[in-house]
Amino acid sequence: MAMNISSEVVTEGIRIRVSPRFLEAESSPEDRRYVFAYHITIMNEGVERVRLQSRHWIIVDSDGRRRDVEGLGVVGKQPVLAAGQRFEYSSYCPLETPWGTMEGSFLMEREAGQTFRAQVSRFYLVSQSMTPAPTAVG
Repeated sequence: MAMNISSEVVTEGIRIRVSPRFLEAESSPEDRRYVFAYHITIMNEGVERVRLQSRHWIIVDSDGRRRDVEGLGVVGKQPVLAAGQRFEYSSYCPLETPWGTMEGSFLMEREAGQTFRAQVSRFYLVSQSMTPAPTAVG
C-alpha cells in the first residue's frame, strides 16, 4: 500500500496543496545530504482578495531534530490572490536523514487589514531508499 506523502488543507477559504519529491541527483547519502523538492499550490476559494505576507515552516528530520524557518513571502514574492486565483511555486529542503516532515503556515492579510494563518498540513519528505521496492508476482 502506497503512503500518501502530499498534503492539502483549506483555512478560511485558502486551499494549500503540497506535492513533495526526492531529488536523487542533488542528494549524497554518503555525506548525509538528502534533498527534497516541493511544489505548492495556493488557491483563493474565498470571496476576498488576500496577500501572502510571510511563511513559517516546521521541519523535523527522522532523528527528531526540529528546525523552524520563517521569512517574508515565498520565493521572494508576496503574491496577491483575488477570489478564484491561484499561485504556484516550487522550492526545496535539504535534510541530513533519509526522511522527515514539513508543515507550517502562511500569514495572509485581507484587503481590510485583518490577518490569519493559512495552515500547511504535514507532508512527508521520503527518499528513494525509504520507498518499498515492488514485489515480484508469480
